[in-house]
Amino acid sequence: MFYRFCCKLNKKLKSCALAKKTIVFYTCGDRKKQANAAYLIGSYAVMHLQKTPEEAYSLLVSQNGSYLPFRDASFGACMYNLSILDCLRAVHKALQFGWLDFSKFNVEEYEHYERAENGDFNWIIPGKFLAFSGPHPNSKIENGYPLHAPEAYFPYFRKHNVTTIIRLNKKMYDAKRFTDMGFKHHDLFFVDGSTPNDAIITKFLNICENADGAIAVHCKAGLGRTGTLIGCYMMKQFRLTAAEAIAWIRICRPGSIIGPQQNFIDEKQASLWAEGDLYRQKINEQENGSSKTLVAGILSGVEDISINGTNKNISQRKTVSEMHSEEEECGGLTQGDKLRALKSKRQSRASTGSISLEENTIHTKSTPNSLSSDKRKRTRASLGSSRTSSPLHSRLAKSLGSLHVTACEKDQVFSGSVANNNFIKQSNLKHLSPVNSQPHAAQRSLQLYGLGSVSVQRPS
Repeated sequence: MFYRFCCKLNKKLKSCALAKKTIVFYTCGDRKKQANAAYLIGSYAVMHLQKTPEEAYSLLVSQNGSYLPFRDASFGACMYNLSILDCLRAVHKALQFGWLDFSKFNVEEYEHYERAENGDFNWIIPGKFLAFSGPHPNSKIENGYPLHAPEAYFPYFRKHNVTTIIRLNKKMYDAKRFTDMGFKHHDLFFVDGSTPNDAIITKFLNICENADGAIAVHCKAGLGRTGTLIGCYMMKQFRLTAAEAIAWIRICRPGSIIGPQQNFIDEKQASLWAEGDLYRQKINEQENGSSKTLVAGILSGVEDISINGTNKNISQRKTVSEMHSEEEECGGLTQGDKLRALKSKRQSRASTGSISLEENTIHTKSTPNSLSSDKRKRTRASLGSSRTSSPLHSRLAKSLGSLHVTACEKDQVFSGSVANNNFIKQSNLKHLSPVNSQPHAAQRSLQLYGLGSVSVQRPS
């Protein structure tokens, strides 16, 4: 959605027919839609106008009370609020680390592979982490939800250098089906909807820090447990805050990290930051020649660092893990089942065509051969992140500075995750289908109305 929003806005800004027109960005009085609208225009300001997250957020709330926070996709009471500022900071960090690059993002490919019938997977960190729904013994449709055998993923995984698979749920398929084809496979089971113990976190981080290629992580739905462990890695390796990690993962894969998993990540932030600092120190010493320790052995030097945080459920999780009977996921609907059913239902409503499932294969997105190289160049130039300054962006920034919102209502939490957006830098995706770009027109300024009610005057 964010990608398409930016395309539409940039197209109108470059339109000769609209050169003397005021562009209005607005939404209705629904506070949920106001929050989504604020996220869209705020992220645009961070990405295209070089605003800091704090500057963009300040403009959004300058004359507006506040916006509804985002929450998780669970069916219970809200346990953790995610603010618009958290999302803007996540976008800013993604730009800094190179995860966000519209010039290399293929929106059709993203929308294709996120669908259940085509694999149900998303890149969280391009070239490093892919989150996907758990494979099954055979490709089939069960309770209206398409399931895929391991073999269905082989072509895509090989093409995009996925070398390692980590399974977090019970054993639904034989791992040999991956290992016999040259993939590395690891099992780190913990119960659906729960949080991992320290041993699982340490093993996960060790595997990921020493993997040669990209890592595909899955649980049952590829949302809760998967997002939780990837979030731990992001906090340790990139020093993201818990809120930034949760926000970015949900931007890439909506519905990720559920219920107590949110508070768990928040509790782990400080200890994982400390562990990451020591890890990087060891790496620097090695690169400077003062240490000959292999990277694979670095974790042994930080074993004395506690990552327990303030979590009070460790003993309970340990007992559950020691059982390893995995009976908790048998005989009834789990959180993963409910989330997959909900996702499939929503995708079916959004679908404009029929859905079919072929045995042992994921539908492959075709790329038209008629696209010219010139078209690709123009599209990339017009849809890139445009981090460098320009007259257009200067005027846009001035207009954004005049933005104010008059709607002011009492805060309340609404159900639903961060708007379904993904605009990560897909540097390892080969089939790019650039969106048609428009010819460059006269530079002009942007006037914004919306986010409830915005009133600004066009500069003379």
